[in-house]
Amino acid sequence: MELSKITNQLYIGTTPGQSDYPALSAMGICLIINMRIERPPYPPLSTQSLKLLWLPTIDSPLTPIPISILQRGVKTAMRFMEIGGGVYTHCASGAHRGVAMGAAILISQGYSAEEAMNLIKERRFSADPYIWYIRGRIERFAELWDHREGDG
Repeated sequence: MELSKITNQLYIGTTPGQSDYPALSAMGICLIINMRIERPPYPPLSTQSLKLLWLPTIDSPLTPIPISILQRGVKTAMRFMEIGGGVYTHCASGAHRGVAMGAAILISQGYSAEEAMNLIKERRFSADPYIWYIRGRIERFAELWDHREGDG
């Protein structure tokens, strides 16, 4: 597992194994969001309090990440972050799908799409939020989130 700290509560990286869970818990991470369709999460040991959310998505410009998947991840992450918990989003390489989810979480916290992508790129060198098909999903999420928040 290789991860980057984006904020005090948000981390983005590669797939953690069961042996990584104690270290993640020690960092204050309570929720792991797995964006990989090809690899379900490893179950936590019975002594671990980590929660897992599997949102299987494909990393391909031909199959855009559904906005509903990003919304579901954000709503779940918000519940943990509101009580001070950390969230770890990941995909295979921590460059696209996990980054899109991380950006959506930042947008839900008030960042613009551009600010979210810039912060992630600044803190995670291997992140590629600017590749057109990921950037498009992040920007679309921001548009819909702003609209949703404006209606509330």
